[in-house]
Parts: sequence; structure tokens; C-alpha cells
Amino acid sequence: MSATFNTSLGQTPIRPLHLAVMAGLACAFVIGKALPSTMDAISAVIAPLCASSAPTGSSLDTVEPIGSYALPNVPGKRVTIVRVFYGPGGFTRAHRHGGSVTAYVTRGEIRSQLGGGPVETFKVGQSFFEPPGATHLVSANASNTEPAELIAVFVADEGAQLTTFLE
Repeated sequence: MSATFNTSLGQTPIRPLHLAVMAGLACAFVIGKALPSTMDAISAVIAPLCASSAPTGSSLDTVEPIGSYALPNVPGKRVTIVRVFYGPGGFTRAHRHGGSVTAYVTRGEIRSQLGGGPVETFKVGQSFFEPPGATHLVSANASNTEPAELIAVFVADEGAQLTTFLE
């Protein structure tokens, strides 16, 4: 069954494929208009993570925002998700986070040490947790020849500085 619409030339059938294409184009237009402001908002929330002062050990090390969302069932809290990529030998210097962090290793191996704890190595598919305010003494690629990456999920107060580097 096809829908139809009137034109000055008569009735023209609208096929489901045409509807899907038009809907897809409309969605792409809306997303294209909203994306710059959405990415600006995400960047503003995540900017403290990307603070410099030589926090990393390799020019290949990056922190890439994935998303940031207010938690409607926990007023005043926000979840922020980032991808942390370490080049060979890369690391982040000692720091603290302004909230809880769960990290999931997606590539390579990550060495991690929280203040008072042992140095641990986590492989692809493993995760670790950092309680709010914990001192993260070691956060590094365990390899000097292969890259590594993790996905970090922060739960923190709205507007909190997510990462503070220690001197």
C-alpha cells in the first residue's frame, strides 16, 4: 500500500523507500544543526579533563569526549564518558577526580595505582574503579611499543572539575 499526495500534475505515489529517505534527510538536517552546540556543551563540561601542563607522557596521548548527561533521577549529578588513548609509553601524571570513575580497558594494557594500593595491570575487557577524591598515582600504558586505551565513566556533581593534577 502506498501513500499519495496531490500535485498539479495529478496523484503521485510515495513509496516507503522515499519516505525513509526524506525522514533520514530531515533527521540529518536536525542533527547537523544541533551537533555544534551539543559538542560545545560537551567540550565545556569535559574541558577540565583536557587541562594541560604536560599531564601526559606522549604527544599521542589524548582524552576524547564521548558524552555528558545530567542524571534526572539523581539531581545535581552528571555522568560524563571519555575515551583515553595512550600512545606507546604514554601516561597521565598523578591526579584526583571530582567524583567516582569506572574505567574499562578497550585496547592494550593499562597500569594503574591508587594511593595506598598496589600497582595493577588491567587488560582488554577488565575494569577498575576510583572512589571520589582518590589519588591516582599511576595511570599509564603498560607497553612502550603498543598503544592502549580505556573508556572512563565519571559520576560527579554538576559543574565539578573532573580532573585535578597534583604537583
